[in-house]
Amino acid sequence: MLARLEAERLPGAASVFSLGAAGPEGGGVRLARGALHEVQAAYGADLPAATGFVLALALRAGGADVRRPILWVRQDFAEAELGRLDAPGLASLGLDPSRLILVRAPDAAEVLRAAGDAVRCPGLGALVIEPWGEPKTLDLTATRRLSLRAASSGVTSFLLHAAARPAPTAVATRWRVAPAASGPGAPEEADAPGSPAFTATLLRHRGGEGGRPVEGGTWNLEWDHEACSFRDLVPLPRAVVPVPAGRPAGTATARQGDAGAERGEVVALRRAG
Repeated sequence: MLARLEAERLPGAASVFSLGAAGPEGGGVRLARGALHEVQAAYGADLPAATGFVLALALRAGGADVRRPILWVRQDFAEAELGRLDAPGLASLGLDPSRLILVRAPDAAEVLRAAGDAVRCPGLGALVIEPWGEPKTLDLTATRRLSLRAASSGVTSFLLHAAARPAPTAVATRWRVAPAASGPGAPEEADAPGSPAFTATLLRHRGGEGGRPVEGGTWNLEWDHEACSFRDLVPLPRAVVPVPAGRPAGTATARQGDAGAERGEVVALRRAG
């Protein structure tokens, strides 16, 4: 019964949104509003980047309407492991912290129960659902229910969690996100970090031709909080290091590579943290 209803409602999504000016053909990937989307982190250390990606998608889904709140249902253990949400961090992504309503739940079952009630409210701008780990309650039936309720209310919903193994769900799109080394900051602030950067892989997209699931690609993206849009990440330029007299060129090249690797790692951790 749930499968039949889902098949009837999903292709008829009222509207879609894109990543912005990024990805194939300038944001060619279209995501349905009023649907359930999944964002995964392969490792716990990638969850901060996945969280930022989810919030950016929620802002894209909401469009110009900044009046409706974003509801976040979060399991207590996620806060214990990753820390509390940071208001300045939310603001740096372009989200007014006063728009965020945080609901904390003791376990995954309560997270899904609260999310099932919240997704019925059409006044929400978006819904973020964050259970911890891979709970057994997060199965195909549970995600089908959430998808149907999202389609009925028009509330775009995002399932955020760490998942090392693929599992069947009824989500419209599934992403895997990790941090990327950010680009250079503003010219007047040489030591400032660049915009938040992500490596995003589209694992599954149910909006393919004829409603058939399709897989996308992997993109390095950065988030422009002023334009509320993703854009393609421009790789850091390779620095030209002069070779001092009397030193073999290979030594300088090797050291240059090591320095670049260290810079990329530090920036990625800063973006993730």
